[in-house]
Amino acid sequence: MIALNDEQTMVLEMVRRFAREELAERAPEYDKRGEYPWPQLRKMGELGLLGMNTPEAWGGTGLDAVTWALVMEEIAAADPSVAVIFSVTSGLPQYMLLRFGSDEQKEKYLRPLAEGRWIGAFALTEASAGSDPKGLKSVAERVDGGYRLSGVKSWITSGGQAQLYVIMARAPEGITAFLVPAEAEGLSFGEPEEKMGLHAAHTTEVRMDGVFVPEADRLGEEGKGLHYALAGLDSGRLGIAAQAVGIARAAFEIARDYADEREQFGRKIREFQGVSFKLAEMATAIEASRLLVLNGAVKKQAGERFTREASMAKLMASRTAVDVTREAVQILGGNGYAVDYRVERYYRDAKITEIYEGTSEIQKIVIGRELYR
Repeated sequence: MIALNDEQTMVLEMVRRFAREELAERAPEYDKRGEYPWPQLRKMGELGLLGMNTPEAWGGTGLDAVTWALVMEEIAAADPSVAVIFSVTSGLPQYMLLRFGSDEQKEKYLRPLAEGRWIGAFALTEASAGSDPKGLKSVAERVDGGYRLSGVKSWITSGGQAQLYVIMARAPEGITAFLVPAEAEGLSFGEPEEKMGLHAAHTTEVRMDGVFVPEADRLGEEGKGLHYALAGLDSGRLGIAAQAVGIARAAFEIARDYADEREQFGRKIREFQGVSFKLAEMATAIEASRLLVLNGAVKKQAGERFTREASMAKLMASRTAVDVTREAVQILGGNGYAVDYRVERYYRDAKITEIYEGTSEIQKIVIGRELYR
């Protein structure tokens, strides 16, 4: 673990207290009901957490990348559903607006996102365009004063809940980014997908039926949308890696404490090599994953290229999350399969970290290419 300064320590202490008091105890019920966690998100907005990466000039708190990664871990350890909403709204929508938006767009859209009054969503994925974003079929037809968007987006986090959607569509000059408020005429949403995990983080289709977007709400230049999105993807992957570390850590801590309490054959089960070896490997993998995340965060904060570091962190941390949560269930035995002990929820939530923001296979492709840069 790297040394933290006084400000970082203060922020983390505040977040740990918030996560313990506001998130951890409510997470099982929100997961059970599949309820979007608006009360928790509003509190996070009040604390300045939803705009951590955005400068104060535009309503954010302007904290560093290391602090953001550690906060993400803490939030994910308490409630992975809240963590992915946090990652998305503080990630690409704000990043793209900050880097490529006009001052007018920043005032209109970035400020309410950074201040936590709004939640943002990023809409790129389609049924035929997942790992291959160039395959998207949504179109943006030029009309007087702007564009009309048509198409269907899939697997959009916070679909139907977010107030702003950064939508990628194919314009005459190529893939372009558009800023679309939730109340735009012709914009509609599917029912939340029934998923293996992350039940409180709604994921829906976003449907565009001739949605008019004025010229002023095109983000950046026409045809540069995919370039803008890829520029922020490293940060997104770092965020999911931090989420994976938090999920793994939470499950590990439950298993560690259980092994110190549970007795079989007159001994605590942590004294048996079969259990102690599992815990040792779990702890080591979590620490290694966290250090990879922090390595990427340090490079990001320094303004250096961190593509390889982000992909390595996501590859390792997502694998760790799946492995550690599985072993946690095993250590708890039958109790691990029961909802009351919570590790089964972390196990369900962990798997998606190997899929979204680029699958593990995509991360290997990226890392392989980066080895020869």
